[in-house]
Amino acid sequence: MPITGSCHCGATRFEIDVTPQTATRCNCTFCTKKGALWAYCEPDQFHLTTPIRNAAQYSPTTPENRHYFCPTCGCATFSDNPDYSSFAEGDWEAAEASFDPKKRRISINLWVLDDFDVEALPIERVDGRNQW
Repeated sequence: MPITGSCHCGATRFEIDVTPQTATRCNCTFCTKKGALWAYCEPDQFHLTTPIRNAAQYSPTTPENRHYFCPTCGCATFSDNPDYSSFAEGDWEAAEASFDPKKRRISINLWVLDDFDVEALPIERVDGRNQW
C-alpha cells in the first residue's frame, strides 16, 4: 500500500511505494533553512499524483539538482537529484570515478507524509556543510 504525501494546501501530492526506514538530517545551508528530514527512493517508487506544474522548482547549485516546493503554501515536498549515495561511504576518489549523474534518486521530505510517524525513525546525520 503506497504512502501518500502532500504540501499543506494539497496542490502537490504524491505517493511512494516504499516505507522509509531511516531519516536523514543534513546540515548544509539548503537543508537546514528548509528544515527537512529526508528519505530516499528510486524514481520508479515515486509517483506524483498532481501535475508537475503545481510545483515550483529551485536549483541552487546545478540544474541536475531539482528541488520542488509548492508555490502556494511554500512547503518543500521532494527533490529529484543525481544519486550521490556513493559519496557517503567516505572514499571520495572511488565515488567520483564511479559517479553517474544520469542515475537519479528521489528525496522525500518526511514531514509532508500523511499519517506517517516520522519521529519513530532513527536519524542519520550527514555533514553536508563541510562535505559538499
